[in-house]
Amino acid sequence: MSETLDKNVLENSTKQKNHTGPFLIMVGLMFIVGFLTVVNQQFQAPLKEALLSEAGDIENTLATFITFAFFMGYPTMGNIASRWVDTKGHKTTLIRGLIMLVVALGIEALSAQFADLPSIAFGENKVPQAFFIFLVGSYGLGCALAVLQTVINPFLAVCQVPGTSSVTRLSIAGAANSIGTTIAPFFVASIIFGGVTPEVAQILLPLSILMIVVAVVAGVLGKLELPNPMAAEGDEETIDVSKLTKSVWSFRHLTLGVVAIFVYVGAEVAVGSNIVLHAKTLGLEDITVNLLFTEFTMEAHALMATLYWGSMLVGRLFGSGLAKIPGQTQLLFTAGIALVLTAFGMFTEQLWLLVGIGLMHSIMWGAIFALAIDKLGPYTSKGSGALMIGVAGGAILPWIQGISADALGGSWQWTWVIVILCEAYLVYYALVGYKPQESAE
Repeated sequence: MSETLDKNVLENSTKQKNHTGPFLIMVGLMFIVGFLTVVNQQFQAPLKEALLSEAGDIENTLATFITFAFFMGYPTMGNIASRWVDTKGHKTTLIRGLIMLVVALGIEALSAQFADLPSIAFGENKVPQAFFIFLVGSYGLGCALAVLQTVINPFLAVCQVPGTSSVTRLSIAGAANSIGTTIAPFFVASIIFGGVTPEVAQILLPLSILMIVVAVVAGVLGKLELPNPMAAEGDEETIDVSKLTKSVWSFRHLTLGVVAIFVYVGAEVAVGSNIVLHAKTLGLEDITVNLLFTEFTMEAHALMATLYWGSMLVGRLFGSGLAKIPGQTQLLFTAGIALVLTAFGMFTEQLWLLVGIGLMHSIMWGAIFALAIDKLGPYTSKGSGALMIGVAGGAILPWIQGISADALGGSWQWTWVIVILCEAYLVYYALVGYKPQESAE
């Protein structure tokens, strides 16, 4: 009897320590998160052409509001999703997020069905109602992906897969995310709109297919047994938050780190999404690419976005090799080069220089995050939560750039000053701002 019990315990232990199936599901979800995030950004240029031709001097402001609405979903759902995890569990929260994702994609697809509704007048400018329907869907998409990420990242960190560490698992998931962001511009430019004059009706079928795919994923997930990642950390000491007497904002390097995350995410999204709007104003010729012995003709702006996100993928794949280099050195080096590339790209209007910024941006998140929570001790968890506020930079700064382009008569050239200022702040943070000046004791 004793031997049988021991054998059963050993088998159960082995099963509990092998979360390969759930891990692969999470990696797949990270691909979906990256793919849909950039797909939504890449809708700015074609929908500007399809829906905002009568918007006059606010067309860039409205086009970049698509990204603004998306990223505002993150601060909206962050705390709500955390409560769902605590009260309903990780699996239920993931399924809720996927259901929200299906609904959000449905709302965006619905905008194609209402393209013929009368436009809303803003003075002399007219904006179709379909555009506002799409904005609601974009906001819902951001909310849904925020819910998914609230679960995915900690799950990846603590789930147990033979032959991997938390860093390895997060790197694999990060690479999957970057693969999604890399193919998204090609998907929008070549698959959805196919190089022809954009019409909102063209989004209906692709978004409907994506809805079905996400619904299938939700159905499969519902039949899986997902381990509780917090249970895997049961041997860690629990912190009594009632004994934490300081405000997390009393740590100067953390507060400045939140600003660093804000400007980093803002700059990353501004380049990745608004480079397309700028390139379209320059009327660049299409480019033929030879891939796997097959020639593809891509619009220059789509290729720029693809290469930008692709360079981030390359940087993340090789970023683990920089583990021995201090975070502040990594940040100083990459931010400095990004600043120079942005400045030269702006003055010469050679947007291909901006593509190289993706390689620099690829490792910034990890460097900033590590520096900002350094020496926080028992305040580390609260500090990590505070840093999530900075993601709102992805909503605000690209939108400000679009407003600036309209204020400059539709010219994007000098709006890149915004990104230059972001990179300059990151240089400051790498030189001075990261240094802890407060004790966590």
